Amino acid sequence: MKTSRYEINAGLGFRLSFAFLSDLHEKNTSEAFRLTAGSSPDAVLVGGDYIQDGDRFEKGIALLSSLAELFPVFCSLGNHEFKYEGDIRSLTKAAGVTLLDNTDVLFRGVRIGGLTSGFDGRKQGTFKKTPPPDTAFLDEYCAKDGFKLLLCHHPEYYADFIKGRNIDLTLSGHAHGGQWRLFGRGLYAPGQGLFPKYTSGMYDGRLIVSRGIGDSHRIPRINNDFEYVLLTLT
Repeated sequence: MKTSRYEINAGLGFRLSFAFLSDLHEKNTSEAFRLTAGSSPDAVLVGGDYIQDGDRFEKGIALLSSLAELFPVFCSLGNHEFKYEGDIRSLTKAAGVTLLDNTDVLFRGVRIGGLTSGFDGRKQGTFKKTPPPDTAFLDEYCAKDGFKLLLCHHPEYYADFIKGRNIDLTLSGHAHGGQWRLFGRGLYAPGQGLFPKYTSGMYDGRLIVSRGIGDSHRIPRINNDFEYVLLTLT
């Protein structure tokens, strides 16, 4: 697993460090915990798909609980959370984390928001395009003061719903790096299709897309390491 580091000038007057975990899918949770504990961030940000489905969720929830004993943990909901047949919100909150479900919180001068996947309440596999998010929340969020750091699982939301808004930095996952990376580009990503635009790295200085900690299917990655992200705001 590779570790990627980003440093952003947020005008805070001090340094603030975050570990960003996305797309666990019940994989590599022990390594994710080891890396995070060793990094000693000020807080942990979890960008969705921390479980796989209704049958595979224990490792992801256990990781949230273990991290919450050491650090403040802020979590948003991806599409796989809605494959859990029970009350995923209550299960997540019981782990001791702050669930950002189309809500935001002020943490040391940073306005951390969580944009919930548009698959909430919708049957997955029946949409060619990712269902839209809650834009009313985005409008309310953008009207608030402070450096705005948004957890948004779907990078495909960026162009249509985020880029034109007053949001300083967005952290996403979901694309799994494009699964196969050829000539520096991903081959396929859900919600973006073939040769997707947003799969890995930084875009416009405002969007960071993680390749993810784990995978949700058996297709192997090629030229595409799992990724642990460390973010420092200055």
